[in-house]
Amino acid sequence: MMIGIRALKGGLAAALVMCALPAATVTGAVVASSAFGVSAAHAQSAASIVVEGNRRIEADTIRSYFKPGPNGRLDSVRIDDGLKALIETGLFQDVRIDQRGGRLVVIVVENQVIGRVAFEGNKKIKDEQLQAEVQSKPRGTLSRAMVQSDTLRISEIYRRSGRYDVHVVPKYIEQPNNRVDLVFEITEGKKTGIESINFIGNNAFSAYRLRSIIKTRESNILSFLSSGDIYDPDRVESDRDLIRRFYLKNGYADVQVIAALTEYDPGNKGFIVTFKIEEGQQYRVGSVGFESTIPGFDGNALRSLSRVSVGSVYNAEAVEKSVEDMTIESSRRGYAFASVKPRGDRNFEAHTVSIVFVASEGPRVYVERINVRGNTRTRDYVIRREFDLSEGDAYNRALIDRAERRLRNLDFFKSVKVTQEPGSSPDRVVVNVDLEEKSTGDFSVSGGYSSADGALGEISIAERNLLGRGLYAKASVQYGQYARGYSLSFVEPYLMGYRVALGMDLYQRQQLANRYLSYDSKTIGFSPRLGFQLREDLALQVRYSISQQEIKLPWQYQNCNNINPDGVNSFPVVAGDFGIATSCLSDGEASVPVKAGLAKGAVLTSAFGYTLTYNTLDNNKDPTTGILATLSQDFAGAGGDTRYIKTTGDVKLYQPVVSDIVGLIRVQGGIINGWGGGGSANVGNPNGDVRMLDNFQMGPNLVRGFAPLGIGPRDLNPLTTQDAMGGTKYWGATAELQMPFWFLPKEVGLKGAVYADVGSLWGYQGVTSYLGQNVSLVDPVTGIDTNSMRIRSSVGVGLIWASPFGPLRIDYAVPINKVTGDRIQEFRFGGGTTF
Repeated sequence: MMIGIRALKGGLAAALVMCALPAATVTGAVVASSAFGVSAAHAQSAASIVVEGNRRIEADTIRSYFKPGPNGRLDSVRIDDGLKALIETGLFQDVRIDQRGGRLVVIVVENQVIGRVAFEGNKKIKDEQLQAEVQSKPRGTLSRAMVQSDTLRISEIYRRSGRYDVHVVPKYIEQPNNRVDLVFEITEGKKTGIESINFIGNNAFSAYRLRSIIKTRESNILSFLSSGDIYDPDRVESDRDLIRRFYLKNGYADVQVIAALTEYDPGNKGFIVTFKIEEGQQYRVGSVGFESTIPGFDGNALRSLSRVSVGSVYNAEAVEKSVEDMTIESSRRGYAFASVKPRGDRNFEAHTVSIVFVASEGPRVYVERINVRGNTRTRDYVIRREFDLSEGDAYNRALIDRAERRLRNLDFFKSVKVTQEPGSSPDRVVVNVDLEEKSTGDFSVSGGYSSADGALGEISIAERNLLGRGLYAKASVQYGQYARGYSLSFVEPYLMGYRVALGMDLYQRQQLANRYLSYDSKTIGFSPRLGFQLREDLALQVRYSISQQEIKLPWQYQNCNNINPDGVNSFPVVAGDFGIATSCLSDGEASVPVKAGLAKGAVLTSAFGYTLTYNTLDNNKDPTTGILATLSQDFAGAGGDTRYIKTTGDVKLYQPVVSDIVGLIRVQGGIINGWGGGGSANVGNPNGDVRMLDNFQMGPNLVRGFAPLGIGPRDLNPLTTQDAMGGTKYWGATAELQMPFWFLPKEVGLKGAVYADVGSLWGYQGVTSYLGQNVSLVDPVTGIDTNSMRIRSSVGVGLIWASPFGPLRIDYAVPINKVTGDRIQEFRFGGGTTF
């Protein structure tokens, strides 16, 4: 950059400094005092300035930047200020000041006007997105400094999407009338992923385990289905906190994640991320105490809210949740400004932490205002209702933290940040909620295969934030080889402003006959429900359901009867084996309960029920520790054709056994009893309790290695289809070890399992004789009663894949104990996909 200098005087020397500004360059000479002395400068006025070179900008506009002094004249300082002001406008490519015949001359070269802004070579990022990011706009003034800034901005956008080999070159195409077209030529390059993720200093947990904690993923052959392997410095920094919190949750109170080092490997064109960890020692809880400095408030009243116990591994997350629960409880007891803080004293020799929860009177601060910002679609009230406090209430940090966690769990926003700032007075605070929204709609096309239902396809559309009101809606259609149907679901999470979720489901299911069933069944139903979150780990759902079920049989399975005999298939009531003649059995015949259900026609079931769920799993999709327990009961008989009480329970316990190997213990059971004769649907069995179609039907869902409907009471009449009768009682237990394949990347999501199952199904109480045909539950050869409580067991291995297409599982199990009539299926496959 060249600047001609004739002479410098006073403040005009500052013009040289301004040459570094991006708006313009000053290439001319500055008037010197020897040629245009102080007296001459004072002789000038703004109106007498001569402007040259301007084409679009009025001369008076340029003169207006030169402000005269009190005497109406321009001195050297004011000329210098005017020069700076012109440069800072960004309207000029060149500005010169000269003196001719005793008059001040301002010579300008205007910046060109941008005709259009275009992008070439961009395939992965659309023009609209880039257009919104660049500052250079059509019909705006061309600033080469701004173009350079736009070039860097475009490069940064591509880097954020994982393309660090991007090259952006701005091109200028000259047009008439001092106009120019601006074209950004983009070479996108290949995606730059994470080549490897390493850990230094981790002794307690393997690198394989820690990779499952963080969100950054290594690149693999399936990386095109997700974006977790794209290098994002913000995500890596967030991973540091996730690792730290994981260690704190598992007793390592002194842990430090010192650094997250990132190195680019130009050979493989990928990043190597290395986390440096100082674990320290694992601590256990030595003692738990409770204190209060609030007059009249006993700290021991908070003891029942503690989630930590003596002898357990120190868990910082449990301490945080205990503090939150205690603070809220103190507020409910009338101490609105109470603050509960944990005090931890380490015993470095014994590796224990003594925890004392101290309740004290906090500052009397009120919430002046809650500002919600960044929600362009979600209504304000959807966000505000997640706060258990409102404007004017006592400020409670625990309630603020809980609201922030709830907002994150909504899954409506990319980011949620809740901050506080001083209010209009010392006892007032303003709460700011800054949000960034994300897409909440889902459209999926799914496909899968299971041993029971065959091939199955599904199309579904769902919206988690319908109309920005926080409503959930989903519609889906399934069509498969043996299973078909549709479902509509709707959830209002805050019924009438209360934290009670109202859900409604409408569904229709059709199950076709297959090698496990001799009949078709069709069910249509409607079920409204209410959900209550009793605690963070305890939920209650109450429901009502009304459904109509109808079964159909091929004619050849129902033509042995004494109704309207046709002269061919008629038979005497007591003829042949099992009470029926064999002349109509050559083409097969369904079992008695199936035919009885067919005779009834459509059966209406009206039932009330509830489900209580206790969930402490660390991860609902891939748990490694915690308990998931459910208890359900349904009471049928509020109208309709059936009457029964059904109770089921299921408990799963996950616990790490050794490094990366997770143990699973599962216990389940159920019982169903009829009342009032079982209802009008109990055709042919007025003294029975439950019809066959309401019984429990078990197979691999209880003991793997058996076919669907493969265990339990069965009609062994050799002249029939020998249908499974189901049972009124069942129990089962499972012991399983799940382990990763260490030679495969964690991101593949593949692990193996070995297991043993044991269980039993018994207690059929339905129809045993109908229209001269009888049910035989006892093997005539061995005398074994399939209706008795006989144990089935198996051992097996499995392959579990948490694939991007959905969860897939393959099992191979060998039955150890089985009963006459059981159906075996050693190989089982199930899973689905969404794309």
